[in-house]
Amino acid sequence: MGILGEFFNSAAICQSMNPRPQQRAFFNTGNTKQVSFRIEQLKRLKQGILKHQDAIVKAAKADLGRPEFEAYFEIGVLGELNRALKQLKSWVKPKQVATSLDQFPATAWIVPEPLGIVLIIGPWNYPFQLMFSPLIGAIAAGNCALLKPSELAPHTSQVVAQLIQDTFEPAYIAVVEGGVETSQQLLAEKFDYIFFTGGTRVGKIVMEAAAKNITPVTLELGGKNPCIVDTDVRLDYTAKRIAWGKFINAGQTCAAPDYLLVDQRIKSDLLKNLQHSIDEFFGDNPVKSPDYARIINEKHFSRLLPFLENGKVIVGGEAIKEKRYIAPTILDQVRWDDPVMQEEIFGPILPVLVYDNLEEAIAKINARPKPLALYFFSRNQQKQAKVLQSTSSGGVCLNDTVMQYATWGLPFGGVGESGIGAYHGKSSFDTFSHYKSVLKKSFWLDLSWRYAPYKGKLGFLKKVITGS
Repeated sequence: MGILGEFFNSAAICQSMNPRPQQRAFFNTGNTKQVSFRIEQLKRLKQGILKHQDAIVKAAKADLGRPEFEAYFEIGVLGELNRALKQLKSWVKPKQVATSLDQFPATAWIVPEPLGIVLIIGPWNYPFQLMFSPLIGAIAAGNCALLKPSELAPHTSQVVAQLIQDTFEPAYIAVVEGGVETSQQLLAEKFDYIFFTGGTRVGKIVMEAAAKNITPVTLELGGKNPCIVDTDVRLDYTAKRIAWGKFINAGQTCAAPDYLLVDQRIKSDLLKNLQHSIDEFFGDNPVKSPDYARIINEKHFSRLLPFLENGKVIVGGEAIKEKRYIAPTILDQVRWDDPVMQEEIFGPILPVLVYDNLEEAIAKINARPKPLALYFFSRNQQKQAKVLQSTSSGGVCLNDTVMQYATWGLPFGGVGESGIGAYHGKSSFDTFSHYKSVLKKSFWLDLSWRYAPYKGKLGFLKKVITGS
C-alpha cells in the first residue's frame, strides 16, 4: 500500500496509508453485514458528533461566518441518525414477493445488501451536514466509506477528519482531505458507489468518471428554484418564510428560493413585507448583525458581484470585499434574459419577476431546466394541485421554503439537471443498498410444462402469458 501523501501529490490527509485495499479487505470479512455491527457503528457516530459538536459549530463560523444558531443546522443530522437507529431492523428485513402458478412450488423475496466501498464527496455550503447525512445511510446499509470533505471549508474538513479518526477504524471509515487533484485521483479509482453533492458542472465530471467504471452515482446538485406567490396568501407569513429561506447562510443553500415569480397584483405589497422581514431579521445594517453569514471566499464573492447590476436594487445591494459581505438584496425589474437569471445564484440576491396568470408562470418555469425545489404560496387548493400536476422538480414545498429538507421521511433529491437519486431516512438506506431478488424452488414437485418436447403445451403457455 502506497503512502497517500505521495499518491495524492502531498495532499493533506487523515490517514497515512491508502485506505482502499484495507477497506476492501474489511468489507470482505462480512462484519458490516451484521445488523448489530451497523447499530453499534451508528451509536459510535452519534457519540462522536456529540463529542465534537462545539468544534463543528466553531468550524461553520470560521468557514462561512455562520451565526451559532445556523451553525447548529450542521448537527441536525442527529435527527436522521436517531431515525436510522430506531428503524434499521425493519429496513433490513427481506420482503416476500408473491409467485405465480407457473412457478409452483416456489417462494420469492427481496433482500437489501450493502454495495461495498462508497465514496462520499461533500460540498462547502453545509460542509458537515451534507457529508454526514449520506454517511448515516452508508453505515446503515452496511458499507465501508471514504469521505472527501470540501477543501473550501478547511476548518470543517479538519473537524470531519478528526471526528472520523477518533471514532472509526480507517479500514472501515476513512477521510481524505485535499483539493481538486485529490478529487481527480479518487474519481480515477474503482468504488462501488459515488455520492456527490455540489454544482452541476462538477457533477457532470463525477458522472463521466463514474461511467468509466460503470459505478452508480447519486448527484445532489441544485438549480434555479422558483418561488411562485399567488394573491391568496397571508403576506406577512409569506414574506418571513421567503426571506428566511433565501438569506440563511447568506443564500448559500441549494434548496433556497432562487427567484420570485409574483402575481402582479400583490407585488408591491409583498416587496414591502420582504423589506420589513429583512429589517426585522438583520436590522438596518446587516453587516453588523451577528445573525448574518458571509460568502465562502473571494472567488464566489466576485462571481456574485455582477448580479447586483441586473435590474433595480430595491433592498440591500451593499458589498464589502474584504469582509466577503453582500447584503440581503432584492432586485426588481429583472428580465428573464438577464445574467442573474441564467445560472443558480447561490448567494443573498433575490430577483423578482411577475406574472398575470398562473398558466403563464407555469409555462415560464417549464421552459427552464427542472429545479431541485419549487415553492408555491397560495391558500387555493385547486391552484396548488395545478402547480403540482403541471411542473416537475426534485421536491415541492407549499406555503414555506426549505423546511421540506428537514423532514426526514421525505426523499430529498433532484430531477434532470438538478440531480440523480435521493436520500434522507429510509431513502438513504435504499440509496446505499442493492435490492437482491431471490427465487427458491422446491424439489418435491417438478411440473413438465416448460420442457421439450413442446407438443400439446402451447395452449397452456398462451394462457400463462396472456392471462386468459
